[in-house]
Amino acid sequence: MAVLNIPILRWGQPYTSLETDAVKHFLTGETLAKVSQANTGLLSRDMRLAPRARQALTAIPIAEIIGLMKKAADLYFSASLPLGDGEQSPDDFARQQSASTGLPEHMAKANMKKNHFVLSNMDKILDALTRGLPLDILTRGYGVESRGVTVSYQAQAPVLGLVLPSNSPGVHTLWLPVIPMQIGLLLKPGPQEPWTPYRMAAAFLQAGVPKEAMAIYPGLGDLGAEVVRLSNRTMIFGGTATVERYRGDPRVQVHGPGFSKILLGDDVVDEWEKYVNVMADSVFLNSGRGCINCSGIWASRHTREIAQALAERLGPVEPKPPEDPTASLAAFTVPGAAKAIWSSIEAGLSQAGVEHMTAKFGARLVEKEHCGYVRPVVIHCDSPEATLANTEFMFPFVSVVHCPQNEMLKRIGPTLVGSGITNDPVFQRQLMDATHIDRLNLGPVPTIQLDWLQPHEGNIVEFLYRPRAFQSKTEKLAL
Repeated sequence: MAVLNIPILRWGQPYTSLETDAVKHFLTGETLAKVSQANTGLLSRDMRLAPRARQALTAIPIAEIIGLMKKAADLYFSASLPLGDGEQSPDDFARQQSASTGLPEHMAKANMKKNHFVLSNMDKILDALTRGLPLDILTRGYGVESRGVTVSYQAQAPVLGLVLPSNSPGVHTLWLPVIPMQIGLLLKPGPQEPWTPYRMAAAFLQAGVPKEAMAIYPGLGDLGAEVVRLSNRTMIFGGTATVERYRGDPRVQVHGPGFSKILLGDDVVDEWEKYVNVMADSVFLNSGRGCINCSGIWASRHTREIAQALAERLGPVEPKPPEDPTASLAAFTVPGAAKAIWSSIEAGLSQAGVEHMTAKFGARLVEKEHCGYVRPVVIHCDSPEATLANTEFMFPFVSVVHCPQNEMLKRIGPTLVGSGITNDPVFQRQLMDATHIDRLNLGPVPTIQLDWLQPHEGNIVEFLYRPRAFQSKTEKLAL
């Protein structure tokens, strides 16, 4: 396949830079694409055009934009679309995304289905996220709710800036409702995953979305920081350091490690075998790459047996070629990343009360010429004191932690998804009241099971629009 030359997209205008970055195949090292690189000066100059994005979108009724999203869904999923100086079929997209991110091809195709579903059901999703608000209120800034009360919602920015990752293509579902909310998109792609932003932009443009509504600025870390500085609303993905850097900044919605967990109540833990499938799927599906994958299973007893059962299930898994339909592990494409992760785990294993349950299934670190893998790891911790008791990695890793039920909620720390498997009404109430659990599942619900009609991590409508008091005595409003 010929090397693609992919330009910067400056609010709909392609621009080829002299400076490019090569996107390479994680196994062979061959160059797949050369992506033009933006700098902070270019972005700063172009931000004067950002208000045109919202102006162009508010000229189209939201109901019509939702119709465009449904057209874009089919184009994205089924059509050959322009990409730089070439063209990309759906199969090309899955192969290229797999080749640069290390994700098996069938997982790339599964993520395409997720994006298609979200775009195709945008009307239902917006209705749920706005709690049934008449959508023209977002356009005008005011209106009357179904209960007859006048309300006002003010857009907090003409565009949403996004600093996107390379390691989890599934996160793109989070920004798909932005264009239908008549807010423009300023995307800074992850260096190994330019494919989804560019393919989605091509589908949007062919469906009829105004070209002024989208911009894509590939670049280095300083460009990501500039996106945050210049945008009044930004969604950013990163590690714990990124979360801490922007903590408390209302302009920034940070998506970091999830530390998602399953908590087994004392009333059901003696029947833990019934929930092994839920636990294994939560840890393993999508190669453990998502923040909603389970990284901790907490129980007051039977923890060693639970860890052993999971080790028997996950320990034998081996890396397979990305085109293999049974491949279940994603590669770490950054040189040295897999080795650094395994070294970190080895350091944690040296602590007292920590046992590596998957050790007997062979070496965990698999190094290749251009990439590395870490095979699934199951750890048993005698107490929450161990470092690995509340640690997350971007592969199937889980710590099974022994902890009394009455201490669990004090010890688990911030948790994106918490699945509390219990029928105890007192423990259920405590889980409901736990403010450090963002998404709560009660019962044997896998942490990776999403309901698209509910917010993932913070409601994007509430992030982009501010409700405010509004009264008018004018005879005629301008809007």
